[in-house]
Amino acid sequence: MTAKNAKLGQNFLTDEDAAKRIVAALGDVSRSVVVEIGPGAGALTELLAENAGALVAIELDRLLATELRYKYSRYSNVEILEGDVLNVDFRTVLKRTIGPLDDLRPVKAERVKAVGNLPYYITSDILLRLFEFHDQFDVVVIMVQREVAERITAQPGSSEYGLLSATTQLYCNTELLFTLPPSAFSPPPKVHSGVLRLRVAPRFDALGVEARSFISFLKTLFAMKRKTLVNNLKKDFPASKIKAALQEAGIRADVRSEALTLDKTAEVFRLLKNS
Repeated sequence: MTAKNAKLGQNFLTDEDAAKRIVAALGDVSRSVVVEIGPGAGALTELLAENAGALVAIELDRLLATELRYKYSRYSNVEILEGDVLNVDFRTVLKRTIGPLDDLRPVKAERVKAVGNLPYYITSDILLRLFEFHDQFDVVVIMVQREVAERITAQPGSSEYGLLSATTQLYCNTELLFTLPPSAFSPPPKVHSGVLRLRVAPRFDALGVEARSFISFLKTLFAMKRKTLVNNLKKDFPASKIKAALQEAGIRADVRSEALTLDKTAEVFRLLKNS
């Protein structure tokens, strides 16, 4: 097995049973395109190559990408891409850009599945990148630091609920499937990991909000978690408008952002936007 590249934060999954459970969490992949993020030494790649309709594995490490490309060269359904997932244009990679010149409608295709062991230090960045291309994905199964998994699935009102929770839950139905001990990886990380299943189902239309401006609003709300919602909003809205919006929404003036459901947050957003 290739040694860990500390700079890239690689801890390779070695637990075969865990690998099978992770792939199984994607559902039936026999006729699906699967994107694997950071295949590393190939614990999941092996299973996916044998079972997926098509597999696109994106690996940043040049040596690992070369090894994987050689290993799976005889698989017609496997493509190994060397690159940074944060810079990947998934529509191009998945060949879903524009149809023939006489038909400029986007090419229709089934949404794909994604899976990966995400480096702890860029988990949020990778998720946000996937959300940029949410229309391309159906199910995402990821391994992340357990504390991050708990934060992603946290419910409003809990101390763990924050910007990452709200943003992910805007795009997906989240589910913490199981946790893995450090011994499931080589070398063992210093923390436990959590395996999440995200079923992509954006809520923007249901909430009556525009994606970009609402996410910007969320960033403002959670800028300083210890502050009240009113104090976080003061730099963007007059205090009188904030007070009026909260009153109309039936929300206490001293409420903190993590106490509000996405529905209530969207209601405040709409009231402020239209005031």
